[in-house]
Amino acid sequence: MDEEHLHDDLQVFKDGNFLQRKLRSFCPVYLLLALSFFLTVTLSAVSLSRVSAISSKLNELRPEEKRNQTVPGRDFLLFPCGPDTRQWEYFDGKCYYFSLTRTSWHKAKAQCEEMRSQLAVINSYAKQNFVMFRTRNERFWIGLTDENSEGEWEWIDGTDYKSTFTYWKEGEPNNSGHNEDCAHVWVSGQWNDVYCTYECYYVCEKPLPN
Repeated sequence: MDEEHLHDDLQVFKDGNFLQRKLRSFCPVYLLLALSFFLTVTLSAVSLSRVSAISSKLNELRPEEKRNQTVPGRDFLLFPCGPDTRQWEYFDGKCYYFSLTRTSWHKAKAQCEEMRSQLAVINSYAKQNFVMFRTRNERFWIGLTDENSEGEWEWIDGTDYKSTFTYWKEGEPNNSGHNEDCAHVWVSGQWNDVYCTYECYYVCEKPLPN
């Protein structure tokens, strides 16, 4: 049986069409492989080119534009008033600064304005609680005065005093001494009127940064 198989194999190899048939059967496979390789190389080159172009455009953006396009991250969550202004505290959509030094009402007003803010306007019980908690046992100026007309109290931002929240200490405002034209948060958290040259701490407020 082995000799018969050997004889048959020799006959096949002697047939010149054997190699040709084999080559013809493999040609489509080689062509497909070559085409796939060519397409892969071409797509890779195009992708690299696009990535390079996008990277170049990003590098050309101004620093402000990059910041504007950045999604708020951990710093925003930890410091909503801005990572560079950590002395400001967030509450109910606004930022608050509680001073560490004492000064008169008018100087406090000017210092808040220098920081692009204003003396705090307390127009709700929630805000009163927030300020009262932070200022307990000390006196802090707020943005309330009747300098323009005695007894006609006005909030510094134009908020209607007569129709909004108030939290005066019992018996206040009393204009004792006829010069108590500015309001501050008393040690108990309630409001008190006092002469505007009195020196105490102050509270500034401003909107959240854009």
